[in-house]
Amino acid sequence: METETILVDRNVNKEETYSQAVEMLQTGEVVAFPTETVYGLGADATNAEAVAKIFAAKGRPADNPLIVHVDSKESALNYVQNVGPKAIQCMETFWPGALTLILQTKPGVFAENVTASLSTVGIRVPNHPVALNLLKRVKLPIAAPSANTSGKPSPTLAEHVYHDMEGTIPLILDGGATMIGIESTVLDMTSEPPVILRPGKITKKDLEAVIGTVRLSSEIQGNIPKSPGMKYIHYAPEAPVYLIEKTDGLIEKAIAHVQNDGKKVAILSSEKHPSADYCFPLSEETLYASLRKCDQTDADLILAAISADANRSEAMMNRLEKAADHKWFS
Repeated sequence: METETILVDRNVNKEETYSQAVEMLQTGEVVAFPTETVYGLGADATNAEAVAKIFAAKGRPADNPLIVHVDSKESALNYVQNVGPKAIQCMETFWPGALTLILQTKPGVFAENVTASLSTVGIRVPNHPVALNLLKRVKLPIAAPSANTSGKPSPTLAEHVYHDMEGTIPLILDGGATMIGIESTVLDMTSEPPVILRPGKITKKDLEAVIGTVRLSSEIQGNIPKSPGMKYIHYAPEAPVYLIEKTDGLIEKAIAHVQNDGKKVAILSSEKHPSADYCFPLSEETLYASLRKCDQTDADLILAAISADANRSEAMMNRLEKAADHKWFS
C-alpha cells in the first residue's frame, strides 16, 4: 500500500514540524531527517515493528546492523555497558560529530533487528541542529541508516530522499545540503586496540591523537560485520562504475575507447574532461550527489578518476570501491 510522503520545507513552521515528526516516531512510524553526514531514515530503536519499516522502505537485508542516534553522551551511556576510558575520550572529543562507536549493549534495550542479534551496537550523536532538536524532543534512541534505496548512493539532499522514498515513508524533514556528505567513521571499541570498521571524515590520525593505536578492519581477518557498509554492494548508481588511475592520457584514451563502441561515458573527477559526454566533480562532499547526477544522464558507463596521491581520502576510496564493486578500467 502506497503512503503519502510529505517533504517539509525547512522554512515552514518549525514547531509544528517537530511535533509532527516526534509523534510519528513515538507511534512507530519512520521519519527521514538530515545529519551532518547524510540524510537518515529514523525509527524507534526499541520497537522492532518500527525498525522493520526501515528495512521495508530501503529494501535492505535484515542481517545488516543499524546505527543508533542519540542526543548526548549521557543518553548513549543509558543504553550501553562496559564502556572503557578510550570510548569516553572519543565521546568527549568527537561528539556531537561523525563518529560511530561500537559498544556492548545493555541486555534487552534495543530491538534485535537493530543489532542484527549481536551483543554490540553502533551509536553516535549527530552534529546537525535538526537531528539534535528532533532527538532531544523524541526522547528515544533512533535507529537511522541512510535514507536511500539499499545499495544506491546515499542522500545528501532532501530531494534525494524524496526520489528514493516517495510513497514508502510518511515524512521527510528538509535541512538543506548535508555538510560532510559521507557517512560517519565507525570505530569498534570492543576490540583492543580499537578497529576502524568504516572510514569517514574522522581519520585514523585524528583518532590516534586522542586514544593511541587504532587498527584498520583490512588488517583483521574474519571480522563479524558489526557495522553498516561491511557487506553487500553499496553506493552504486544505475550505470556500472569503474575506477581509473588519473595518469597522463589514460582517461582520454578510456573515453575514446568507450565512445568508439558507440557508448556514452560520465567522468567523476577533480579536473575537467571536455571529451567526456558528462563530467561531475569528485570529492567527499560531492561524491554521492555526483553519482546521483549520473543517473539523470544516459551515460552507459561511469569512470571515477583516482589519484595516486598517498594522501587521497580513504573514506572516499572506500565508497568508490564499493560503488564499483572493486572494478578497475583497463
